[in-house]
Amino acid sequence: MIPVNKMITSRSTKKDNTVVDLGSCRIGDGSLTIIAGPCAVESLDQMIYLARLLKKMGVAIIRGGAFKPRTSPYSFQGLGEEGLKILSAASAETGLPFVTEATDSRSLEIACRYADVIQIGSRNMQNFSLLREAGKSKKPVLLKRGFSSTLEEWIMAAEYIASEGNQKIIFCERGIRTFENYTRNTMDISAIPAIKELSHFPVVADPSHGTGRRSLVGPLSRASVAAGADGLMLEVHENPPEALSDGPQSLYPAELEALLPSLKALHGACDVA
Repeated sequence: MIPVNKMITSRSTKKDNTVVDLGSCRIGDGSLTIIAGPCAVESLDQMIYLARLLKKMGVAIIRGGAFKPRTSPYSFQGLGEEGLKILSAASAETGLPFVTEATDSRSLEIACRYADVIQIGSRNMQNFSLLREAGKSKKPVLLKRGFSSTLEEWIMAAEYIASEGNQKIIFCERGIRTFENYTRNTMDISAIPAIKELSHFPVVADPSHGTGRRSLVGPLSRASVAAGADGLMLEVHENPPEALSDGPQSLYPAELEALLPSLKALHGACDVA
């Protein structure tokens, strides 16, 4: 195995933080980047409505799933390329970049035509052929932690992307599977400062998947900011009970709007400290 001090992703290789520049925002430059949107794109009207609201709130990046890997084959699987066209329309309407998930080489090829950032989800964190293809794409990649993965495995997954020449990587802590079943996952707050010690790439947190409960998203968002997260990825839906995917963990727009001031204040206080 390549020595740690020779790994592209290692903090020992590069002392300064890597900043992922999306033009309208920079992730890892010391600011707090908010990524928000529905788990799955459902319609053009939905995305335009949410994108306009989110921009007014100061959200920097919109998110939405077009290709949805679901536990059940009978669950909503996303709108595919039509969903990407909808996201592109919302992006054009607001000027906000967007992130969406690729689940295999075919969806990656399609997503790269539209998306500003490609997400590699938890289930695909060790899909090494997909990681290599994402690296070759040169698109910024948001790499979610596998739900049973160690920090070393997560970093090595990022190394697959970086080894193909792509150093626009964003780590995303989204909780891991433990014996606890009250929450969807166990949000590993310690992973945020740990990854920042081990790697120079930015780290964002996903408290929506980390908890699976709307009531817990706010507290875990604040904890993630206090732990040093460069940003948050939050699921927001205009009517969560009617959402086609992940309604129980999606915030109402008004809840996100109420949460944001405390996040900004906390980020400022922690930055001063």
